[in-house]
Amino acid sequence: MPKVLITGAAGFLGSHLCDKFIKEGFEVIGMDNLITGSLKNIEHLFALAQFSFYNHDVSKFVHVPGDLDFILHFASPASPIDYLKMPIQTLKVGSLGTHNLLGLAKAKKARMLIASTSEVYGDPLVNPQPEEYWGNVNPIGPRGVYDEAKRFQEAITMAYHTYHGLETRIVRIFNTYGPRMRADDGRALPAFFSQAIENKDLTVFGDGSQTRSFCYVSDLVDGIFKLLHSDYTHPVNIGNPDEISILQAAKEVLEIVENTTSTIGFHGLPKDDPKVRRPDITKAKDILGWSPKISRKEGFEITYNYFKNTLK
Repeated sequence: MPKVLITGAAGFLGSHLCDKFIKEGFEVIGMDNLITGSLKNIEHLFALAQFSFYNHDVSKFVHVPGDLDFILHFASPASPIDYLKMPIQTLKVGSLGTHNLLGLAKAKKARMLIASTSEVYGDPLVNPQPEEYWGNVNPIGPRGVYDEAKRFQEAITMAYHTYHGLETRIVRIFNTYGPRMRADDGRALPAFFSQAIENKDLTVFGDGSQTRSFCYVSDLVDGIFKLLHSDYTHPVNIGNPDEISILQAAKEVLEIVENTTSTIGFHGLPKDDPKVRRPDITKAKDILGWSPKISRKEGFEITYNYFKNTLK
């Protein structure tokens, strides 16, 4: 049975990855220091013989006994509300944490996949964003702690690949949503759903004309699984190219949430907030044979039902 270490295992994406790899017949070691993750996301796995969990900060030395075939590095605060509150931990998990795990991968001869982000493109001057675009990032702005942690993470991962011959993969993740997101994580969709369910006005920044491309979590997880098992070592965008404005997303949430009295409230735009976001997924289609399957309407319905049940 192949063995995989998944960091950030108790987080939104990490927990769904644990489920996927268990389902695919892997032994899964989850690791998380729980600063943004929750054991509730993985408690259904604790009874399984093929799952184990370590409460550990990967910014400190990482040891895993025995053989290891794969490492997926998904540990990091990932929403603005979290990384603005924890700027140094965010930089450390992207730098020291990645370095520690690359060292572990080298020692174990394991293949390592890192979770990079569309935020490496910053506030892009190109739309959609292909992997060849180098980005427009403010390194000393408030979002720089996340953007530059991920850019460094890509750089050191490629350095280990070229210098040590380590098997590495890099996924650039675009806006993803679905069950197990925290209602208070500050991202648009959890905020909209929780506000609409609680009859509060939906918080839209600026005039809401900035765009995002929302990918349902199961589609993203399938893309990551395919990338891990591919032979491609350069970054690959995984996301849904169906681009909409934030204002349109808010309106669609209001249409879905039953009996809400919420309306839309406009607030000042945060510093360095990207004006557009849309993945060019040509590489994912051509190299991995991957494209998203879940429509926004379907994904929004599933996510609404999740929040409706968890916010009771």
